Amino acid sequence: MAPLTVGRSDPAPTDILVVEDKPSLRKMLRLALEQHGHCVAEAEDQPAAEAALLERRPALVLSDLRLPRGDGFGVLRAAKALDPDLPVIVMTAFGGVEDAVRAVREGALDFLAKPVNPDHLLLQVGRALEQRRLATENALLREELAVRRGVPHIIGEHEVLRKVLVAVRRAAGSDTTVFIEGESGTGKELVARAVHALSSRADGPFVAINCAAIPETLLESELFGYEKGAFTGAAQRKLGKFEVAHRGTLFLDEIGDLPPGLQAKILRALELKRFERVGGNVPVQVDVRVVTATNKNLRAAVAARRFREDLYFRLSVFPITVPPLRERPTDIPALARHFVERFCREQGKTVTLSPPALDALMGHDWPGNVRELQNCLERAVVLAEDTIQPGHLQLLANAVPEPAPSHRDATADPWALIDLSGGLPDVSRRVLAEVERRKIGQAMAETGGDRVLAAERLQIPLRFLNAKIREYRLE
Repeated sequence: MAPLTVGRSDPAPTDILVVEDKPSLRKMLRLALEQHGHCVAEAEDQPAAEAALLERRPALVLSDLRLPRGDGFGVLRAAKALDPDLPVIVMTAFGGVEDAVRAVREGALDFLAKPVNPDHLLLQVGRALEQRRLATENALLREELAVRRGVPHIIGEHEVLRKVLVAVRRAAGSDTTVFIEGESGTGKELVARAVHALSSRADGPFVAINCAAIPETLLESELFGYEKGAFTGAAQRKLGKFEVAHRGTLFLDEIGDLPPGLQAKILRALELKRFERVGGNVPVQVDVRVVTATNKNLRAAVAARRFREDLYFRLSVFPITVPPLRERPTDIPALARHFVERFCREQGKTVTLSPPALDALMGHDWPGNVRELQNCLERAVVLAEDTIQPGHLQLLANAVPEPAPSHRDATADPWALIDLSGGLPDVSRRVLAEVERRKIGQAMAETGGDRVLAAERLQIPLRFLNAKIREYRLE
């Protein structure tokens, strides 16, 4: 199964869908358009139009605003849901110009006043189709160029992943903020890079920063930079990630860990496209497309007042949800072969994946998703001589083994094993420390010592995990 790359879309068809309830006017419009070489489909109301949209996939929709069932606004919404770039021209009687203007504000390309002038109709239709053709060609050229540059491979053919690829293409065609949700290890940064590579900003930089991996005291200067003398040690001006990403894409990973004090400044930078460096008072203007990602439930964080509601709505304009690996198990063989081939190249080895090992991979739950699969196979390639067997995967080593309990251990009161001497604060600290030590040790064993993955499993910042590993001497 070959890797599935974000590729080109199918060429747009040339049909025009005419939505009009009056048969005489509908016939006049169809004949006028067919005389100039257009292929026309007809619908008399919104339900018929929605069915024709799905069946015919027109390149242009021409719709009356007043319909016996539904209305032109419903047709407009259905067309945009099918394809955000699908041009829609609405028709209205002279007294309905206000509604036509509203339709344009909601996404219609233009409007025609009734009675329809055939020459004016053909002029607007020609312009709309030409605009559609140019937009399609530009998208195809961007995708071809991105392929030559090396668009990130998003491997798999499962239906849930195909929906993600459709969303990636649509997001790449606009310049709006993209919000990527998904569990740890699902490949959110890969999706962000694909959005950038297929966008009109592909020539610009892609700058990524993990909001959870940088101490709160340093994060503001990393994002916005600082002026010389802003604080002790600031010997010269430093550009922040927002400036470095000018005319490109800024990827804010783990946005859910953004400190409350920085949320207001980022919201202002997004809305105004300008900010001040730390220690400065001169506004810096930037042209940046922002893509964010999180493995947390930001809606719950907003409800708990840990995350600003206005920033959440500003970030989640175009959401993309990346599915966990357990929801697309049929993609595991292709991913496994891809990783084995990659690590063999890197290590200069020739190793194959045995059928029993593949069966073991298929039977695993993969709580760490694609990243866990990748780490598992990198370790297996190191351990295997010529063929990866189930034992090389170490999938059963999910916890530090405990000695088998004796009969006395099984019946004894477990609290009798806890040192309860001293005051309550002392006992609480001892018990908490032991629980933390055991839980961190278990997570490190499960992830093969991968601290980033262990921190994600434990749902704590990486800097906090590093401090605890030093505290409990688990290095």
